This record gives sequence, C-alpha cells and structure tokens, in this order.
Amino acid sequence: MAISDAVISDALAFYLERFPEEAEQLSEPLRLLGQGAGFASRRSFPMHVTVGALLVRDDSEILLIEHLAYGITLQPGGHLEPTDITLTAAAVRELTEETGIDGSQISLVSSVPAYVDYGMVPARPEKDEPEHYHLDIGYAFTTDRAEVGQIQETEVTGASWYSLDLAERLVGHRVARAISAPAKAR
Repeated sequence: MAISDAVISDALAFYLERFPEEAEQLSEPLRLLGQGAGFASRRSFPMHVTVGALLVRDDSEILLIEHLAYGITLQPGGHLEPTDITLTAAAVRELTEETGIDGSQISLVSSVPAYVDYGMVPARPEKDEPEHYHLDIGYAFTTDRAEVGQIQETEVTGASWYSLDLAERLVGHRVARAISAPAKAR
C-alpha cells in the first residue's frame, strides 16, 4: 500500500514542530497536502514527495552521490514506490539501491525528518514529466562501518564519503542537521 497523504502531512508537522521558522517556506506544500491528491505518486503534479538519506559515518563523514540526471553531488534519495510502507523505509531503500550500502549496518537517528526541501524540478520529456515540484523529506542515519558497494549506475555515477565540512559546502545546511538530529524517535 502506498504511503498516504496523511502520513506525509504528519511527517511535515513533526518537522515543523522542530523547525517552526520554516513554516512560511513550506506553506505551499502544506496547502497542496491539505487538498489530498496522492502525493506519494511520481505522477502527481504539480508536486510529489521524494525522500533522502543522510548517512553519517563515525561522526566525521557523510555519504553523497553523483546524480546522473542532474549532474550534481547530493545525498542519496529518490521517488517513493507503491510498495513503500514508511518514509524512513523508503529512504533506506533509496540509500541501499543507489550506493550498495548494506542496510543492516545503518541506524535511523530520528523519525523526525532532518530536513524538508521544496523545489522546482525541470521538465523531463523522456519521462513524460512536466516541470514540477519535489517535496523532499530527508532522514538522518548513522553507521560505524558501512562501505559503498555496487552503485545503481542507471541513477548515479558515483558514491563517496565526504568530510562534513566539504559535504556542507556541497549540499548545505542539511548536513549539520544530520549531525545534530536528536536521537529520539516519535
């Protein structure tokens, strides 16, 4: 069963409890979620939900990928699948698919998202997708020993561990949030 709009709304509400200063910039996705249009589906326009995974190793490195379609460095993540049961499980699925990391070697830091980004995605005519928005909900994970395995070459061109300083320059404030995320689950 696909993840419901109610589950997505709850995740956003928990996030905004922790980061109320972001309410204004997330007002449009909140409005759209209130209309209930199946935002877990990649075919939902003008917006659908994606997930991201910030995996921190030994409190000193973070795993980032080289995204094939966008040609940039960012955290592993992607679209929800109809078989995904939770947002965190979807984030783990994307992480393991794209990087070959063994999922049994990672731990969720908090069920409250570490970041939520709302941004425009350019049209992709080859996928019959118009210009649209992604509501990207990202979670923090930790590991002591996970190593990159076989990458998903259809979506990424590489996966590497980056120092926290360099990673923050590449992907922004979400790195600091992954390090400082409270280790309490809801």
